[in-house]
Amino acid sequence: MDRDNVDTDAIIPQRWLITVSRNGLGKGLFGGWRYDDEGRPKPGFAMNLGAFQNARIILSRSNYGCGSSREHAVWAHLDYGILAVIASSFGPIFYDNALKNGLLPVVLPADQVAALMTQVNEAPGAACSVSLADNTVTGPDGRSYPFALDAVRRDLLLRGADDIAITLQMKDQIKRFQECQRLTSPWLE
Repeated sequence: MDRDNVDTDAIIPQRWLITVSRNGLGKGLFGGWRYDDEGRPKPGFAMNLGAFQNARIILSRSNYGCGSSREHAVWAHLDYGILAVIASSFGPIFYDNALKNGLLPVVLPADQVAALMTQVNEAPGAACSVSLADNTVTGPDGRSYPFALDAVRRDLLLRGADDIAITLQMKDQIKRFQECQRLTSPWLE
């Protein structure tokens, strides 16, 4: 997706926001860019090209996921089968939503994104891969690009856990705190 400023309105157009379910949103991923007014695939859009139809990684430029807060935008990626997005920067809310929902946003310097974009555009179908275990992106030429990710968030992604799972791990501590609070501050109940 050789573009800057891919906003959440483009990622999942408003007409697809009629559900609170995470299922089925993949059909609407880039719905306005992927389909014409009759619902036919637009031939020039990257995701409609044979070489990219089964891609699991989106490569984009800067400010990916900017615009309004739509968790649906992240859900649409996951429902379509996208597992990671590589860009030089992200909209902050999209970035946070992605990590909380299991979509890996990879930030690489703009010159490295440009190098990967050149390789992919010159050889459609050439694959990039992302290793969360190693914190690296490997380009079609085999060169690896390290990326940084907060250690706690990385661990959650690797374990397939979320904030609720972390909270539930502290269930006994929470229960002890509540019992202590009942004894020392009964008026708070």
